[in-house]
Amino acid sequence: MDTRSRLRRALSTPVLFCRHANRLYHRRLGRRTCNEAGADPFDADWDTLVVLDACRYDLFERRADLPGRLERRQSPASTTVEFLRATVDDRDLRDTVYVTANPQLHQHRDSIRARFADVVEVWSGEGWDEEHGTVLPETMTDAALRAARTHPNKRLVVHYMQPHYPFIGADRGFEGGDFTDAEAATENVWVQVLQGRLDADREELWTLYADNLDRALPHVERLLAALDGRTVVTADHGNMLGERSFPIPFREWGHPRGVYTPELVDVPWLVHEGGPRREIHASTPDERTDSPTADVVADRLRDLGYAE
Repeated sequence: MDTRSRLRRALSTPVLFCRHANRLYHRRLGRRTCNEAGADPFDADWDTLVVLDACRYDLFERRADLPGRLERRQSPASTTVEFLRATVDDRDLRDTVYVTANPQLHQHRDSIRARFADVVEVWSGEGWDEEHGTVLPETMTDAALRAARTHPNKRLVVHYMQPHYPFIGADRGFEGGDFTDAEAATENVWVQVLQGRLDADREELWTLYADNLDRALPHVERLLAALDGRTVVTADHGNMLGERSFPIPFREWGHPRGVYTPELVDVPWLVHEGGPRREIHASTPDERTDSPTADVVADRLRDLGYAE
């Protein structure tokens, strides 16, 4: 959807107009492209960076019992695409392998030009779980460990999809639509909640969201135990579940781009020391000869709730 279409839709829907107005405030009428108060995780010292998609700090603090030292940091972004633009675009990362459950880097590969040593697109093939419409966390951990064996002298980024929608194991729908079936949605599932077309209260959604993180944490812990060196666990952005946005104080849901409330940009930063550090060397990226079709990418994004 282009900018003009987004604006027309916002003007025709009061709550989306409020969201658009708040975005203009947070982005200073377009003078900012990201949250400039956010830290760039790629500037930090680590061997492995674990990214939990849409994991806000307060959820992680309450539910995660992982070894390491936890602090709160700000992300430069409120969406994955914004995060990638702010952190890896036009950057030489030939010392780093990116293992990802999220198709967004591939989807925006023409405008986000990151030079990784390798990109392992777990979502594009057998790693995709058709039943749940996502990449399961155990699949991601297995893929990350294979990548670590294949690239022993590279930094490793492991981008899990959880706790981002869809909610693994959720077995109920909500009046007005099936919250567990992304293919039933013609718009982003959080937009449906925002507009009142899905009848779900905050407590129910918070439970599903928290359970999705719980589902992933044992597999993240397995990764921490298996890898040497310094591992950081963080998130690309957070998620709002009915808290009031600002400056227009309506109840916001999901993770709209360009809005930098604490729920959206406060993320965990857990540092785990796991033995000897890896000796890191840059290399020339391999030329990719295969690529998923546009239909596959579109299907994956829809299943993950990115339809607008």
